Amino acid sequence: MIVPVEADAPDLLDRLRTLRSAGETPLVEDARWSASMRDALRQTVSAARPPAGTAWATLTSGSSGTPRIVLRTAHSWAASFGTVARLLDAGADDAVLLPAPASASMTLYSLAHALDGGPRPLLGAADREQATCLHGTPQALRAVLDAGPPPRLRAALVGGSHLDERLRARAEAAGIRTIAYYGAAELSFVALDDGQGLRAFPGVELRLNDEELWVRSPQVALGYAGAPGPLRVSGDWATVGDRAEYSDGRLRLLGRVDEAILSASATIVPEEVEATLRSIPGVRDAVVVGVPRAGVGALVAAVVELDAERPVDLRAASAELLAPAHRPRQWFVGELPRTASGKPARAETVRRVLAGEVPRLAV
Repeated sequence: MIVPVEADAPDLLDRLRTLRSAGETPLVEDARWSASMRDALRQTVSAARPPAGTAWATLTSGSSGTPRIVLRTAHSWAASFGTVARLLDAGADDAVLLPAPASASMTLYSLAHALDGGPRPLLGAADREQATCLHGTPQALRAVLDAGPPPRLRAALVGGSHLDERLRARAEAAGIRTIAYYGAAELSFVALDDGQGLRAFPGVELRLNDEELWVRSPQVALGYAGAPGPLRVSGDWATVGDRAEYSDGRLRLLGRVDEAILSASATIVPEEVEATLRSIPGVRDAVVVGVPRAGVGALVAAVVELDAERPVDLRAASAELLAPAHRPRQWFVGELPRTASGKPARAETVRRVLAGEVPRLAV
């Protein structure tokens, strides 16, 4: 049985421990949801019939729309606990700072790890000065650095979106060893990057099928409760539809199959353009979207978060780095909407652009 748990419940870790000991499946709700969203989730949960062995129910990030409920066994997370402990050099005597809410998959993973002997969780800003390690998004790492890192913080595990190498360098200059990872709520950890490029997570095998990334891993989820999602399974292999290149043991992500922008005769992968834009000094983050335009299909548009202290000529800088078909034709500036975990919310970004809610730059 899936049991919804309020994210701000007192003694949340003890509540999760009690539910798991009773054989129940906890699902931590997002405290920011409206009453109608919470009611809809609880109706889905009450109608769900989880398969045997279900131990955890978690939410996808919702970066592409409404979050889905992902079901997984206890082992599908426990299989990676040892590796994560080694990466963070952390055990039960350590404390992991978890800036994302408990409803986020990455935070619930760390809570499950704590129940199995992992580092003690510090949710939000609670007791942050005690943190020896961090598990969060690049946005969370930046916020910690901006505020002044806790004095004992020595390692960070960063996922959810692209980690800018400048941010990694800044963290390491502060004495924080930083490991980035690529994963998904349905696949958990897939690949790690210690600064030398993404390589398969220990125990995970990778292969490409027409650029679509498939994994063979003990960490794959069972499926969904309620609405289906992108997870597909074929024998021992699974995919969520991400495109990639894989050469010499290094993985290069190209974005989701269904996120490509078709503009005139060109196919543009948003994540490739976003990675280039993030490399421009003065650009903190970026999301690239397609704006419908008759005759060409879509125009490439970029929504950027800028560093107010570093003026930048976006058009000139992008012209130096991007092929003509990949250069944004429309530019918007403002704070990116984000999911509960801090990942850019792509679907909401697109909605705001099309609704005219984001200031457009005259560049």
